[in-house]
Amino acid sequence: MGKGKNILIIGGGYGGIAAAKKLANKYKNNDGLTITLIDRHPFHTLMTELHEVAGCRVGPDSVRVPYAKIFGASKVKVVLDTVVSVDFEKKQARSAVRVYDYDYLILGSGAEPEFFGIPGIKENSFTLWSFDDAMKLRYHIDDIFEKAVAEQDRVKRQKMLAFVVAGGGFTGIEMAGELLEWRDVMCAKWLIAKNEVRITVVEALPNILPMLEEDLREKVVYYMKHHGAELLVNTPIVGADPGVVKLKDGSVLETGTFIWTAGVTGCAFADSLDLAKGPFGRNLANSGDGPPGRNRRGRLLVTGEIRSVDHPNVFPVGDNLWFIENEKPLPQIVETAVQTGETAAHNIIADIEGYEAKKFKSNYHGFMVSVGGKYAVSNAMGIKLSGFFAMAMKHIVNLHYLIGVAGFNQCWEYIKHEFLDMKHGRSFVRGFGAYKTRGYWLLPLRLWLGLMWVFEGINKIGEGWLSWRTGSKSGWMFSPGVAQSGAEAVSAASAVGDLSGGAADAGVDLFGGGTTEDLFGGAADAGADLFGGGTTEDLFGGAADAGADLFGDTVSSATADAVSAASGAAESAFQGVWDLSKSIFNPNGVVATWFRTTFMDGIAAHIPFQAFQLMVVLMEICIGLAMMGGLFTWWAAVASIVLCLVFTLSGMFAWNQVWFLFAGFLLLGGAGRAFGLDCWVVPLFKKWWNGTRFARRRYWYLDGPSK
Repeated sequence: MGKGKNILIIGGGYGGIAAAKKLANKYKNNDGLTITLIDRHPFHTLMTELHEVAGCRVGPDSVRVPYAKIFGASKVKVVLDTVVSVDFEKKQARSAVRVYDYDYLILGSGAEPEFFGIPGIKENSFTLWSFDDAMKLRYHIDDIFEKAVAEQDRVKRQKMLAFVVAGGGFTGIEMAGELLEWRDVMCAKWLIAKNEVRITVVEALPNILPMLEEDLREKVVYYMKHHGAELLVNTPIVGADPGVVKLKDGSVLETGTFIWTAGVTGCAFADSLDLAKGPFGRNLANSGDGPPGRNRRGRLLVTGEIRSVDHPNVFPVGDNLWFIENEKPLPQIVETAVQTGETAAHNIIADIEGYEAKKFKSNYHGFMVSVGGKYAVSNAMGIKLSGFFAMAMKHIVNLHYLIGVAGFNQCWEYIKHEFLDMKHGRSFVRGFGAYKTRGYWLLPLRLWLGLMWVFEGINKIGEGWLSWRTGSKSGWMFSPGVAQSGAEAVSAASAVGDLSGGAADAGVDLFGGGTTEDLFGGAADAGADLFGGGTTEDLFGGAADAGADLFGDTVSSATADAVSAASGAAESAFQGVWDLSKSIFNPNGVVATWFRTTFMDGIAAHIPFQAFQLMVVLMEICIGLAMMGGLFTWWAAVASIVLCLVFTLSGMFAWNQVWFLFAGFLLLGGAGRAFGLDCWVVPLFKKWWNGTRFARRRYWYLDGPSK
């Protein structure tokens, strides 16, 4: 089924991505069906996070997810182009240079700011509805602080440092929150007093954030006012000139930065299409709802199956559609885009496969709004949160979306941007986790740990781990009575007897059949000869007698008692508090027994002892050499940690060896790139790996795709 079908998706927003991924998953093995996504940019933009880029909290890449990463090795073909018209009769979409045929068309070209025809707004304000908008605003704010610090005219300086945000919805409040945090950073940088910076939110309605419950809204109001923001409600804006915002009551706000977030509408491209529109459209020109012939919203009328009312093979999604549910139009939010995109994809599949289409039914989970990086409020699935927990919920929701779009790799990128690379503590966990250790400070530790592993391996060779004829040297790692493959089972008592016998024989051979007494006999005789046949007692006897005669027996006895007491006190004061030579886990304790019986007896015992011992020796030496050379240090550190855990859980590692484990974790952070081969090898390896089909299909990228 589906052979020869062409599915065309215009726009890589939330709705277009959701539809493309669902279709690609369904038809991944259908070579006859094509899925083409057309967008002007090579990346998907996280629109809900644009305020973070505009407010200089995160870098530009934090809101851009490359299509090459999203679709990997899937059958979705991404074309960078701009569609300017669609011929619905011929089923063709046209750009300035190409024509795209389709059998099914998904329209997800997004939305644009709505200025409501207010004079001067469009010409004199910044908007925040695209990546380009966010970057333009970011550069402007950074520039205006730098210029303000050099401005000597007090009036001009006050105007430059006055920021006006029009709109008390989600976008406006989140942008104002970023300004409050960035103000503190910039004031510290340029030595500007914070009270010189004025941040004002202007809202025409009686309240900000009308979609939130009153208790959550009041928390946001309190937080913003507490941090120095001004909130003007019931204050419509009626016009703007350069540097001036005109209010309905006749007053004006002078500003160096006017940000417009007060409305959103369908895009001009959707408005230009010969399709039925929602209210104020040409098909409703005489309804009395708006000026004749003018589509103020540019949103396309759809059926319950998310099909255009004019063409059943055309599916407007997200901000492009107009659909009434429960007597209200669908809101222009992310969940609307994702859910309508998935419904459109489902119904295209239903058409191709020949089963019944489904009706759209929204399933919204709630709303959340952040005020900078440290505070948020939310009502998700009926659970109201504020502060730390609401901020955590916002990050969890973002991670949930990203893992579905581009896998764990993109989630890790998000974590790095939001926490690990965060500057100035602009996160709800402040600066924890954001500080980094330079690789060259880890160089001595890397070399020393590597050397210790090499010594461990060499020592095992000396102990006979590679002398197969002498039998197993690793049997102690298994339970008594468990025989390694290729080795005879011996009892613990027998093993101890053999070991003691061998040691005794070695001693006899070493000292010519004598005993330890014989060994030191010559020394004793030599001492006697040296001191004239006397003993050490004779040597110091005279001195002792002289002392006794000089101070008397009583004094000598007292002195001896004092010395003895002092010695005992010193021993008590300086004795070891903790015997670090003891094993972390008792070899016969619960933990070591569980590990031995579960993993060693059940798995490792089936490996021939020769292979097992060779593997351990080679691992230790290879780990050490890799660390010393700085080659694949991350993998060497992981292997080091694994071996340390095995030895620890086996009851082998003592407390004074546990530093091996923690040193391994320290070396996970790219320590091999400082005076190591990883500086050259890792980039080459990443380029090869990220280009493999395996990595692209599973999103197992190291950073990002290389093709």
